[in-house]
Amino acid sequence: MAMATAKLSSPATSLLAGGRARRSAPARRATVIRAAAGSYSDELVSTAKSVASPGRGILAIDESNATCGKRLSSIGLDNTEPNRQAYRQLLLTTAGLGEYISGAILFEETLYQSTTDGRKFVDCLKDQNIMPGIKVDKGLVPLPGSNNESWCQGLDGLASRCAEYYKQGARFAKWRTVVSIPCGPSALAAKEAAWGLARYAAIAQDNGLVPIVEPEILLDGDHGIERTLEVAEKVWSEVFFYLAQNNVLFEGILLKPSMVTPGADHKEKASPEAIAKYTLTMLRRRVPPAVPGIMFLSGGQSEVEATLNLNAMNQSPNPWHVSFSYARALQNSVLKTWQGRPENVEAAQKALLVREERHVPEGLHLLTCQREYFHDVILIVLVFTLYLSFWCHGFFFFLGGGGGGGGGGGGGGGGGGGGSFE
Repeated sequence: MAMATAKLSSPATSLLAGGRARRSAPARRATVIRAAAGSYSDELVSTAKSVASPGRGILAIDESNATCGKRLSSIGLDNTEPNRQAYRQLLLTTAGLGEYISGAILFEETLYQSTTDGRKFVDCLKDQNIMPGIKVDKGLVPLPGSNNESWCQGLDGLASRCAEYYKQGARFAKWRTVVSIPCGPSALAAKEAAWGLARYAAIAQDNGLVPIVEPEILLDGDHGIERTLEVAEKVWSEVFFYLAQNNVLFEGILLKPSMVTPGADHKEKASPEAIAKYTLTMLRRRVPPAVPGIMFLSGGQSEVEATLNLNAMNQSPNPWHVSFSYARALQNSVLKTWQGRPENVEAAQKALLVREERHVPEGLHLLTCQREYFHDVILIVLVFTLYLSFWCHGFFFFLGGGGGGGGGGGGGGGGGGGGSFE
């Protein structure tokens, strides 16, 4: 990606060897002349709006082959390519999937796979008006100098990979990094996470892919919900600072945040209403309204918890589309129903639709219907007001005409009649 007059370097390189602070020269203001997102700007905005369409969310099936193998083993299946293909075909060929799903995040292997009758999975999605997406990060590795924290790798060669994925039909991308509250988080880990996400987002946009920005704040720990809010605000503040530094087009991104919850080991669980309150507080403080969509991750929540918390989030109007990007919260029931048996495919697909319907209509469809209802009410009021205005105008015109007629029959009366409307 071409940068103009200044080359940005990683914020993690602020110390000299031996830990001595470096006295830096006064910062010079850099002038950036590259247009954000290059020639793909309009397409990126359109794609982001499509994925963030009312009443729909994202199906995340971007598990690595190893993680997919763990899910298959839970129902007694071996981790083989045919078994992975069969499971993905079950999900992606579900009739009616596009009613609830606007985008599907795929693993690289899935992007190139087809159904048993030769149809590419990407085409199956497009036929239902579902945008294909692709996981582009290369996983987490230990971050040297941190408190046993990690950072996400995958920037090397990312531009060429994004260009290839675009040719294969992908239109958005996902990059996941994590932040651990029990480990601090350290300033180093937070900055490295934010910087990596920003570089990825800029590279993805330069190659036509809408980047999903995902700094997952892990549920591990016994901290309270206030501590999660504090960390989330700091992390997202860093993320948007470096997104701006890298000239990322905010209208052409999507966010995949964690909900603000207490740590998994905290003595008290928060209600869906409390989780919605703290989460929306964080988002309203840190996320610009230019961002079109907030697609929450389930983050290890149960299917029921993820559903209730998301619905609570949608009980108030928000400046962004608020929906889901769930994996386990959508797939667990499907796996249990399927059990790897061909005769159970139809029942498993119905289980998937039931799971999606429970996430969408109670919150998202409800708000959509409310907006349509209020729109209709306003329209009716305007039409009635206009009709009443015309009726009153006609009524007074009729009275005025009567006065004029009287004046014609008798001059004095006409003068009096005309004078009464002056």
